[in-house]
Amino acid sequence: MRKWLPLTAVSLGAFMLLVDVTIVTVALPDMATGLHTTFTDLQWVLDIYALALAALLLGAGSLADRFGRRRVYLGGLLLFAAASLACGLADGAGQLILFRGLQGVGGAAMFATTMALLSTTYQGRDRGVAFGVWGAVNGAAAAAGPIVGGLLTEHFGWRWIFFINLPISVLAVAVTLRSVRESRNPQARGLDLPGLVTFTVAAGALTFALIRGTENGWTSATTLGLFGLSAVSLLAFLLVELRSSRPMLDLKLLRNRTFTGVLIGGLLLSGAAFSYLVYTSLWLQSVRGLGPVAAGLAMLPMSATAFLTSALAGRRLHGASPRWTIGGGLLLIGGGALLLALIGPGSSWPVLLPGLAVTGVGVGLATPAMAAAAMSAVPQALGGMAGGAMNTARQLGNALGIAVLGAVFQAGLLRELRAGLGAAGDARQVTDALTGGQAGAVIAQTGDGRRAVVEQLVHAAFATGLRDTFLVSAGLGLAGGLAVLLLVRRAAQPERVAGPGSPAPALADA
Repeated sequence: MRKWLPLTAVSLGAFMLLVDVTIVTVALPDMATGLHTTFTDLQWVLDIYALALAALLLGAGSLADRFGRRRVYLGGLLLFAAASLACGLADGAGQLILFRGLQGVGGAAMFATTMALLSTTYQGRDRGVAFGVWGAVNGAAAAAGPIVGGLLTEHFGWRWIFFINLPISVLAVAVTLRSVRESRNPQARGLDLPGLVTFTVAAGALTFALIRGTENGWTSATTLGLFGLSAVSLLAFLLVELRSSRPMLDLKLLRNRTFTGVLIGGLLLSGAAFSYLVYTSLWLQSVRGLGPVAAGLAMLPMSATAFLTSALAGRRLHGASPRWTIGGGLLLIGGGALLLALIGPGSSWPVLLPGLAVTGVGVGLATPAMAAAAMSAVPQALGGMAGGAMNTARQLGNALGIAVLGAVFQAGLLRELRAGLGAAGDARQVTDALTGGQAGAVIAQTGDGRRAVVEQLVHAAFATGLRDTFLVSAGLGLAGGLAVLLLVRRAAQPERVAGPGSPAPALADA
């Protein structure tokens, strides 16, 4: 029916931008081989996209409220399509990272406007149906990413994970132009540019320091300088937001324990549940010899159980306290990571299944309640800001998680290789080769007399690196669960919403 065409347009964009968070995961080993990339490059291909989403979501929402949500959504679609084409044509790691960043900019413009477009288009029961379908599409995107990426990479080449966005973008633009009407917020006050810049610098410098720390040295001037820049930029962001008449994030929201707890939960959920998948995919393909499709299928238990649990939780646990759904979900994510940490040198893909399944249940339990809990904990007038902050926290958690777990994974590899190689080889050089997806080449280039020993060492090194990574992920999940259980009580229900010129309402400390 014609009335569902706007939902179709919005869902197409949301599906694309969320699939692109995970579709790259199983393609990274092929990218590493085709572009001769380093481990750092692989991390940035993922991280730059998540960072752009995290840094620009709130700013893009402000621009959309002022200049038109349909206009910003269409601009995001066009930029996303152009950047996808450029990613597919990239002939070097630097170009690919740059264009992935532009993809993230387009994705932020799309993601920041989808909920507002649905809210202004549908009313009553239709609005509930629209948001239900939109939520299901978001879940399906996460589930489909590794599978679609594996199919395209194995049968057409890794470049097609980007080219596939072009026909979808064309269709989304056509449906949007035909069916979506323009909407604005007449009270929108413009863009908080100082806040946007300081937040972006703080997040980017911290991520860069974490990614380069192992290579440059954690006590090097470069690493310490980046950490310092991040800290100074974060302080500047807080000062800007306190003094701004149009803050990107109203810091008074953080006085609310429920809102703060949910925000911490969202940040740690993404880091604990998803950030290790890139290193797991590297192990599955370069060490265990699985193809991209098989590697994507090996990760399916998490996506499938998350999707099913989310659907069941939405129907059965609608009135449950977010303290238990979010906190319990995070504890399950931590428990799933502990099961994954049972990996050993002789393990193959079946060792992942129990841990991924438990993690998926945790994700499906926690995720649906997060946005609603964040928005219901604050005055209605600030609900859009709260939802944007929640999405920002989740994308930032993914970006920082990839960087932190990458450092842990690389350190574990290096430690095991140094113990095994001793003075007989350059552990750093071998680590770089292994993290670049060249495990097979490292083993094949070894003389016959030592090949079996080197093969065992490679398996042991990957097992150590992944075990350390899973243990840190477990710590993040368990810490997030405890924070939510301690801070979240019930959603705040302010009795009054401040109007223009009125004093801001006190935020209930639930």
